Amino acid sequence: MGKLVRCISADGVLTVMAADTTDIVNKAAEIHRSSAVVSAALGRLLTAASLMGSELKGKNDSVTLKINGGGPVGTVLAVSDSSGNVRGYVQRNVVELPLNKKGKLDVAGAVGTKGYFTVIKDLGLKEPYVGQTPIVSGEIAEDVTYYFANSEQTPSVVALGVLVNPDLSVKAAGGFIVRLLPTATDDTIEKVERSMAGVESVSSMIDGGMTPEQICRRVLSEFEIEELDRSSPQYKCYCSREKVEAALISTGKDELKDMAKDEKTEVKCQFCNKTYVFSPQDIISLVKKSTEKTDESET
Repeated sequence: MGKLVRCISADGVLTVMAADTTDIVNKAAEIHRSSAVVSAALGRLLTAASLMGSELKGKNDSVTLKINGGGPVGTVLAVSDSSGNVRGYVQRNVVELPLNKKGKLDVAGAVGTKGYFTVIKDLGLKEPYVGQTPIVSGEIAEDVTYYFANSEQTPSVVALGVLVNPDLSVKAAGGFIVRLLPTATDDTIEKVERSMAGVESVSSMIDGGMTPEQICRRVLSEFEIEELDRSSPQYKCYCSREKVEAALISTGKDELKDMAKDEKTEVKCQFCNKTYVFSPQDIISLVKKSTEKTDESET
């Protein structure tokens, strides 16, 4: 289970939130059996989604983050609810690359830099909000920062990090986001820059035992901050047999009749890898439900 804290400065000029997502990213790595660099990419995006999701107001609101820069990992996607609970998947779970010039996992090399970072917010309105910005680095944190600045016109500082053990388990993962509010001044920016000077990587802080609250205070050492709330997000998938049945019905009667000819139909959830098995009799039952649904809509 993760740990997430949201704070605001006493003078109301900025907000900061930080999360320890080690358990969340470790579970994602286990589910997807991902290689080290893929776990790092997915872990960073899951952490960003959890932090952004915690800002949503409605109980049923959600935010989806998607990045595909043409790299070997393909699409990386993460979805968060308003409690910061996340789930995600990668198009290709095993990618092996040399370390980058800094001797770290080459997330940018795995993600690629020729594509877009997309944010989809479902706020219960007729249509979801969709924001999209070009990928600027493929390291994900910089891409989230660029999105905030260009799509939401909010200056911010974003840090995301994942440390992976040699056995591919996750040693430490987490992140923080500092967002300047409209009341911020040039003096505020200077104080943020002074506070951030010399701050170690977020994964190192978590690995060293720092809590999300301590990280918030560390990265804004020149500010007095007040806690708004805290939560314990987790990796959480909402799939169910009922939802899979609804998805199968939506394919149409003809498609279902073709499925009924097979010995069995298997549907695997891309977020948790749970497999739902349907016998020919189950599929025939869905054909009947589909017919009943069509009849109801026509009356």
